[in-house]
Formats: sequence, structure tokens, C-alpha cells
Amino acid sequence: MRFFSPDLKPKLVSVLSEGYGRHELSRDVLSGIVVGIVALPLAIAFGIASGVRPEQGLYTAIIAGFIISALGGSRVQIGGPTGAFVILVAGVVGEFGYQGLAVATFMAGVFLILMGLARLGDVIRFIPYPVTVGFTSGIALIIASGQVADALGLDMASVPASFLDKFAAYSEHIGSINPAAFIIFLVTIGVILVWTRVPGKMPGMLMAVIATTLLVQVFDLNVDTIQSRFGDVPRSLPSFHWLDFEWKNISVLVSPALSIALLGGIESLLSAVVSDGQIGGRHRSNAELVAQGVANMVSPLFGGIPATGAIARTATNVKNGGRSPIAGMVHALTLLVILVVAGKWASLIPMATLAGILAVVAYNMSEWHAFVGLLKGPKSDVLVLVATFVLTVAIDLVVAIQVGVVLAALLFMRRMAEVTQVKPIHDMIAYETETQSDQIPVDLPDGVELFEINGSFCFGAARKFTETFLNSTRTSPVVILRMRHVLAIDATGIHALEDVAERLQKRGSQLVISGIHAQPLVALDRSGFLDAIGRENVCGSIADALERARNIA
Repeated sequence: MRFFSPDLKPKLVSVLSEGYGRHELSRDVLSGIVVGIVALPLAIAFGIASGVRPEQGLYTAIIAGFIISALGGSRVQIGGPTGAFVILVAGVVGEFGYQGLAVATFMAGVFLILMGLARLGDVIRFIPYPVTVGFTSGIALIIASGQVADALGLDMASVPASFLDKFAAYSEHIGSINPAAFIIFLVTIGVILVWTRVPGKMPGMLMAVIATTLLVQVFDLNVDTIQSRFGDVPRSLPSFHWLDFEWKNISVLVSPALSIALLGGIESLLSAVVSDGQIGGRHRSNAELVAQGVANMVSPLFGGIPATGAIARTATNVKNGGRSPIAGMVHALTLLVILVVAGKWASLIPMATLAGILAVVAYNMSEWHAFVGLLKGPKSDVLVLVATFVLTVAIDLVVAIQVGVVLAALLFMRRMAEVTQVKPIHDMIAYETETQSDQIPVDLPDGVELFEINGSFCFGAARKFTETFLNSTRTSPVVILRMRHVLAIDATGIHALEDVAERLQKRGSQLVISGIHAQPLVALDRSGFLDAIGRENVCGSIADALERARNIA
């Protein structure tokens, strides 16, 4: 019995059906353990930065991470909380509380499943590159700006959400700098940077956590820790609980839920594409969306937050030899063991250490090289990049994504209209022989007017065609429209043709179509346009069109 369509089948099913031996298992288990260790400080840091408790980041990495690997369409994808979600999640928590976030996350999961079932996986990957770089760089800047208080050990009850308000608040409390916290922050970054140059050793972030935690405990430094701010980290998973929500709040949570779904889809598929290049594989985008959806539906039922594919942890998995979803599942189980066995020790991690980790994460995700490179590109791409970046930092990630995508689409449409040419041809024309090996110049017969379109015949080009036609002062018995270079037409283009055909009919001229391709031909046929002008006036080549014109004229 066939349980999955090919594009929705989890990669785990394919891996097991292809044959999975002891060697593959040992390799994936070792990689999963390493990735689990790397994910520990990140999950805690992302949880705190998102405005929830540290263990909620761990719950997300364990539960959602296991589901994403078990059901996903990528061999090596590692799922969990990510930096991309931090600002969005913190905003939802600040406005609606955790219960509002839980409902929005569950709804986002439903949207992701529907997107996968609707086969929208390939479409999401077409989000313009300047948009993804713009909001990713903006998120990185906001994450980094949010770590100033913990990095300097400022005595602040809370940090404002607004980017500009943050620095106003920092300046008011600048006199409360704690040198010890700042030293721990610098040591964290230093250990991470130095340790990355040591091959085959423990992950740098874990070494930074161990080193700075020991420094604080041995020298009894007066710095905030997870325990002093949040209390002890629980040593077990939370029990299952249904969502607590009111129906009247559902409508206001739709927009955040859609943003979580869209961002999660983009991030996970981007991560899957990157990992494909590293292992020479090919992921199933729709299966990945469904898995992301299930994970985000289940995560809030156990106290978790939104999850998606994590590019850095996925790359770590690949680097350490992981080649199947088993590695991702082991990563989640490793985090569970750490939570149960060493949860009390995790409570001792200094907040300045987490600030240092997030500062490194923000730098790595900033993509400043790509940002600078795009600033040297076409003006339309620069506009999209800067608009998305500024809106992410100054207003809201939701607005930034929406405006960025719409602006990019509009500019793309404008560009397509600009490259589409509509021109009248006089006196002489060249048409291809049957072998298309050469061209024969032919004088245009008297009483025949010829127009040629090069490019997509969509709404921008349709208006250009109408204006070109109206500017023609000639009145001829026959007007040939050569469409050999038109590969696509939309409803506006069809309407323009109908308008032109009607104008020609009123002045006693006949429209003849030449060299039309499959998509425009089917579209015009379904619209009834071909019957309106007469199917005999639709010719396969310019030679046939000229012959038809001579017969009419």
C-alpha cells in the first residue's frame, strides 16, 4: 500500500528502504551527539532572546527537532529554534503573551502543512534574494543590539522592544556597567573564535560555556546567571497540555501565524538547499514543509516555540558525517539526555556568556558580504534590500517581509515590461525557411501592416502594444501580429488583443496572428479569441501569414 506520494515521502522512509547498516548508524549517532552538544547553548540562548524561559528553547529543539528529522524531506536537516525567529517571537510574546504565541505557532503549523499539501514548496524558494538578505541582516542587527545589556551587565529590569528605544535605555543605565560581565562576554567570543581554528576538538560554543561558567563559579564573580534570573532549569520534559485560547483572539493572530509559517518555510528550504550542495543530494521541499508544520503544531503543546531548519546546525551535522535523518533524531535525544542529567548545571551558565554566543550568531547570520555586494547591483535590487532591512529594524519583521516581497514583485514586473519590445515593421521582413538554417528577405505586401512582440505579453507589455498600435497612422486591410518570441501571455494581454481586434474590425481591417507558441495559443483558445478573429487567421509561420494576408487584401 502506498502511504506517501513521492514528493511528500519522508527521507527517513527512503533511507531505511534503501538499506541502512551498522556503519551508517554509528556515523549518524556520533554526528547527532556532536550537533546536540552544539545545540544546547543555542537553544537556551534563542529561548531567552525570544522572551520565554530558557528550557522552552530546549523543549523546542528536542520535540520539534525530532519531528523535523523523522518526517522531513531532507537527509541532514537539523530543526529547532533559530535566530531568524527571535524578533518575531519576542514581538508576539510581548503583545499576546506565551499563550498567544502558542496559538500562533500551532496555526503556523497548520498553514505549513497546507502549503506542503498544495505543493508550494518550490514556490517559496522563489522569494527574492535581496528580501532574504535584507530581513536576515536586519534580524542580525536587532539580535546583536539586544545583547548589550547582558554583555555590559547593565542593571536594567527589562530591555525595550524598539531598536531605537533600546539604545536610549542603554544610555540611561550606562553608569551601571559590570566589568566582570563584560570580561565574560569577551572571553566567550574569544574562546569561540579561537576554538574554531582547532580541528577535531569539542565545539567552540560548548567550550565557551564550560570555561566561562567555571570562571564565574571559581572566582565567585558577581554576574547574572540563568539561575539568578529564571531559577533552576527543569530536568524533564513538560507534560502535554491543550492550548488555552479564546476564539475572539484568533483573527488577530492570523497575521503573526502567517509570518511564522512564511519565515519558517523560507528558512527551512534555504537550509535544505544549502545542505543539498554539501552532500550532493536533493531534498523534497513539500515533505519538508509538512514536517515543519507538524513540528510547529506539536511544539506548543509541550511548552515550545516556533521551529525551523537551522542552517548552522545542519552544516555542523554534515561536517561531522551525518548523512541520514537518524543524526537529527539522535541530536534531539542527546539534548533530552543533557536536560535530564545536567539540567541543574545549565542553570549556572552566565547571561553574559549567552550574550556572547548570540553576538557570534548575529555576526554569522548578518551576511554582510552579500549585503555589500547587493548594494553594488541594480538599483531595483538595492531598493528592495534597503527597504526590507530598514523596515525589519525600524518597524516590524512582518511588515518587512510583506513589503519586500510585494516591492520586489512590482519591480520585477516593471523590468519585464521594459525588456518586452513591441515594434512595427515596414517595407521588408525576414522569415525562416523550413530548416531555419537561413533567412529570406521578403518585401512586405501593399495593404499589410506588421507588428512584432519580443518578450512576455503581460499587462505592462500589453499597454505598450496598445500604445504602439494606436500611434500607427496607417490604415491597412490586414494587420499581422508576429508572436514568435512571445512565450507567455496573461489575462491583460488577452484583453489588449481583444481590444485591438475590435478596433481593427471597426475600421475594416483583419488581424492575423503569426508564429504563436503553445501557452499563448491555449490561453487565446480558451478565452474564445481565436473564434472571434477566425481560426483561419492564426498561422504557424510568417510565410503562411503573408500568404493569408495576400488572399484577404
